[in-house]
Amino acid sequence: MNNKTKMLGQVKLFFVFALIAGILLAVTDGVMFVLNIKAGIIMFVLMICYILLAIVLYFYFRKTIHEEFVAFGTEFAQVQRKLIKDHIVPYALLDEDARIMWMNNAFSKLDEKELKYKRSITAIFPGITKELLKRDEDENTVFQNYHGRVFRINLKKIYFEEFAELGITDENPTFSGCLYAVFIYDDTQLSKALKENEDQQLVTGLIYLDNYEEALETVATVKRSMLSALVDRRINQYIEKIDGIAQKIEKDKYFIAFKKNFLSVLEEDRFSILDDVKTINLGNDIAVTLSIGIGVNENSYLQSCEYARMAIDLALGRGGDQAVIKEKENNSYYGGKTKQIEKSTRVKARVKAHALREIMLGRDQVVIMGHQIGDIDSFGSAVGVYRAAIELGKKAHIVLNEVSSSLRPFVDYISENSKYPDDIFVNSDEALELVNNQTVLIVVDVNRPSYTECPQILTKCRSVVVIDHHRQSSEVIDNAVLSYVEPYASSASEMVAEILQYFSEGLKMEKEEADCLFAGIMLDTNNFMSKTGVRTFEAAAYLRRCGADVTRVRKMFRNDMESYQARAAAVKDAEVHNGFAISVCPSESVESPTVVGAQAANELLNIIGVKASVVLTEYNGKIYVSSRSIDEINVQVLMEQLGGGGHMNIAGAQIEGVSIPQAKEMIIKLIDDMSEKGDI
Repeated sequence: MNNKTKMLGQVKLFFVFALIAGILLAVTDGVMFVLNIKAGIIMFVLMICYILLAIVLYFYFRKTIHEEFVAFGTEFAQVQRKLIKDHIVPYALLDEDARIMWMNNAFSKLDEKELKYKRSITAIFPGITKELLKRDEDENTVFQNYHGRVFRINLKKIYFEEFAELGITDENPTFSGCLYAVFIYDDTQLSKALKENEDQQLVTGLIYLDNYEEALETVATVKRSMLSALVDRRINQYIEKIDGIAQKIEKDKYFIAFKKNFLSVLEEDRFSILDDVKTINLGNDIAVTLSIGIGVNENSYLQSCEYARMAIDLALGRGGDQAVIKEKENNSYYGGKTKQIEKSTRVKARVKAHALREIMLGRDQVVIMGHQIGDIDSFGSAVGVYRAAIELGKKAHIVLNEVSSSLRPFVDYISENSKYPDDIFVNSDEALELVNNQTVLIVVDVNRPSYTECPQILTKCRSVVVIDHHRQSSEVIDNAVLSYVEPYASSASEMVAEILQYFSEGLKMEKEEADCLFAGIMLDTNNFMSKTGVRTFEAAAYLRRCGADVTRVRKMFRNDMESYQARAAAVKDAEVHNGFAISVCPSESVESPTVVGAQAANELLNIIGVKASVVLTEYNGKIYVSSRSIDEINVQVLMEQLGGGGHMNIAGAQIEGVSIPQAKEMIIKLIDDMSEKGDI
């Protein structure tokens, strides 16, 4: 026993009180001597006796007091340790390597096997790693599933001083630095209750019949009501299977609602109603297709309905025949494997043309912008919109940054013509200086902000118009006052050619402009061999009447020798995997490798046994992927997985941060996975 041990706290006050009492007696004795000497002497004798008695008692009982204190502390530490050992909350201490140094009984019973010291806790709970323990935070919380139960695990750093106070250092006396306390709480019942509550939440959706009128027109009059009834029955039966309701709100529109836990059921069967409704046949030449938009929001039914509306708009903008689930910032897509049906009526084109005219009349200046690394479809449609602006007497500019070798002949064709002003083409910096509150920005051949020539202009212009034929994705231009997106159209040039026919009476197009629009249609239809319909040829006929010449266009489409050799090399080195011809297009000594890569992808479709083609081209630090198909495979959903998009038969993407072999391996794995699931 160390006799020099200091006594602190309330116990020390008792000993200090004896000293204070002695001092008070001495002061009192002094006062007594002043008042009465005899009384002072008596008081002095009593004071001496008190002091002697206090000293004797202190030295006599000092050792006993210390022994009692130590005995009490030891017993208290043992009680404290037993309480921790028997506590119902599993508790353990870990070293810096995540190994168990000490545990209580509740912790040792977590596992069916006996838990031992020095065992790594990562083997029990994989989420607790060395990296997690070494974070700067003193406390962390992780959730883990273990033996069918859900545990909330709190981790807290404990330094040596705190650890020693627990009285459990004797089993592991040699350690330094900090340890980690682990508290484990069983949240199984809470998680189950939260899951049940989430599953009971309402999910709303909309179902639209894509081609209701077109399908009815191909059926005998007496069978039309039966066709409508059969479609209605299939939809109601499908929703009733998941304990939901389907309410018909228009002849071709339904509102649906069901519990959230059934959403996973619909996803697992990949919305089989999409294929099921196509089997309805009462002599109709066109199969009925439908689009589904589902909105999920945990906090508001009103917001859930708004999400459903946004989802159905996205499904229709992507060509229909698919389901879209919108949940906060995430979108999921199912279906979309049917080729879009061309609308027989051009009423929509006429309405959009009149709306575009009114918007242009209300502004002083028109700026037209396509996508990055513009092609002839982007350029041709921009030139067509330029003609519409000039027809109204408005000042117009086309934003053009990088001019590829394939596009240069058409740019020179326009810029070298004296009919056009010198500032018809401007770069992004010049365009940003030009735009003001009286500028209308018209975006053609693209509907994704990040893919435009100058995304910054989108935020500076109050009036934005979008004219495009690509399927929409989750990234859209959301501030457009007019959006004309038709995935069934062959090209943006076709859409602009239709608009010009209704834009104003007597609109006279220059032959150069007609050539550019005609070339845009030729490019996106691969010389009228893919994605062409009646309206495509009608637009081409209109452009021919305006002076478009096929021979002039064909001459401007010719490539130089280096580009032709690169394209031939890509075709020669192609590998066929699961029906996909996959190749790499050389970019050395080629002025516009991305264009050559797209041409090579088209060429590969001419090979027997090739259902689709994918060509990779490295350019400006990125890997550009061009994908094409004829009719069996939807390459658009494939490219969407890589962050791109496009059409069912023509799509592309850009990949960064990987090499060509890595990108190729990534695409092959993606093709295998999506083919196995039936997504493409």
